[in-house]
Order: sequence, then C-alpha cells, then structure tokens
Amino acid sequence: MDKLGAMAILLKTVEAGSLSAAAKQLDVPLATVSRRIAELEAHLQARMLNRSSRRLALTEAGRLYVEACRRILEQVEEAERAATGIHADPRGRLTVTAPIVFGRTHMIPIVAEFLAQYPEIDLKLVLADRLVDLLESDVDVALRIGELGDSSLIASRIGTVRRVTCASPSYLGVHGRPQRPEELRDHICVTFDNLASPVAWRFSSAKGDVMVPIRSRLVVTTAEAAVDGAVAGLGLTRLLSYQVSEAKRAGKLEPVLEEHELPPWPVSLVYPGQQLLPRKTRAFLDFAAPRLKARLQDDAVLFESRAVGTSAR
Repeated sequence: MDKLGAMAILLKTVEAGSLSAAAKQLDVPLATVSRRIAELEAHLQARMLNRSSRRLALTEAGRLYVEACRRILEQVEEAERAATGIHADPRGRLTVTAPIVFGRTHMIPIVAEFLAQYPEIDLKLVLADRLVDLLESDVDVALRIGELGDSSLIASRIGTVRRVTCASPSYLGVHGRPQRPEELRDHICVTFDNLASPVAWRFSSAKGDVMVPIRSRLVVTTAEAAVDGAVAGLGLTRLLSYQVSEAKRAGKLEPVLEEHELPPWPVSLVYPGQQLLPRKTRAFLDFAAPRLKARLQDDAVLFESRAVGTSAR
C-alpha cells in the first residue's frame, strides 16, 4: 500500500473534520478516502478514527499516529525541496512552548513579528509552567529555563534569568528593607509555590548556600498572583527576573537582598535533534533567538546590582 498517500489522506481528513470534506478538498471520491483509511487501519491493526453521523474524532492511537504523520510528511517535503534545489518560503504549522509569564512578556511580541514576516506559517504557542515533552506533544521548539539534562534535544543558549526577592515601596516603607537573608524572620512573604518553598528560601552567603526560614501568609499557584500580592503590599515575594520586570519598570516592586542572589539560570531554545531540520523551525530559531537575547539582556540591565550570588561566595 502507498503508506505516505494514506498518511496524507488521514491527515487531511483530521484537518477537514470529516471524510466528505477531505474528499472534496482532495478532489477524490468519498469512497476512496474511506477505503484508504480503512486499509491503513487494517495494516496498523488499530482504529484511527471514531466515526458517527455528527462528528469524527481521533482515538488515542490515532492522535499519536497523526502527530507522527505530520512530522514525517513535513520531513519528506523538506527532503524533496533540498533534493530539487527549491528554496520556497517556509510553510506549515509550528508549535512552540514556553513558561506562561515568559510567553506573555517576551514570546508574544516576537511571535507577532514572526507571523507577519512568514505568512505561510501558522503557529501554536503552548504556555505552561511545566516541562512539556517535545516528542510526545508534537512540539517543534521549547524555551527552557534552568540546567538541561542529557537528552536527544539540541539546545541553543540565549541568556540567563535571575531569582529576585522584592516587595512594594509601601511594604518596605512600613516594615523596612531587609539587609541580610536572616532578617526575613521579621517579615511576611508571598510565595509562588512552583518556584520556591513556602517555609524556607535559599540564598547565597560567604559560607555557601543557606536556607532561610520564612513565613508565607499567602501561597499562590501563579507568578502573576504573586506579583499582584506583593504589589498590594502583602509581603516580600521571590520570583524570576522576567516575572517581575514589568512591575519593576513601573516602580511597583523594588528588589532587596541583591548581594545574596543565587547564580542565574540559563535560558535556552531546545528542539529535537534530526538530520534535516524543517525550514519552518530553522526560520523561527533564526528569527527568535537574537530578539530573545536582546530582551533578556534588557532585563539583566534592569536588575543589575552591586553584586550577584557568585561574588558573594
């Protein structure tokens, strides 16, 4: 059987939403579409689609297979272009993932410029404060914060982010500005529990890293809520530099304990390792990397202080 042809028909059916719509777009008889998908299911010994009179839905096996089909067909198209020397504009669907606040603050403006420059590319931006598996989730590019473990992914470092302890001017005016991490025992805190512990925060000292007990009067599950709580004067909060950059620029939050900051975390763009990188992916990496570097550098300048964690050691 023509596996690539069957893959293309299955993918078109899913994108069109029905067998009849796929047949119309492909300009082939409905019976042909139905037969080719049935042959594919028989070959795989697995049902790809659940069919009803009103809707068509992928099975779990079908979802995984369609994601693989999309990657395979795009790679075949890229290989044909390379072989024939065709340098057409990049096209296709691109999926990118990033942490929520980073995506809103830095990625959205870059994506808007990118889509304007590449009209044949459609982009899905998955914002999540969790580690998204690139292969299982059909993601082309991920922005990762922190040290990267060994994997089959290729990484391109674009900058760093710092952990920042800060509070509103009104809070500091009433409670004072802590000069040493140990003084946090006299303060109240707002903790984003995805980044820091609600009972102790880690800082740098001349003797190495130290865990300092804190009192979290408010624990939240998003960085935005932690910023809002700190701006409202509910206490000190500890976040990543890009998460508080807007509030810092607006004068709503002020960093403290800068000389006790921990070393910064690297920021990288990662993507699956493959011999033939799709043109859409290469276009995005070439476009986004220098712009993200510039934005992260602007944030670094914003939070420049007398010393950083490495100098305090």
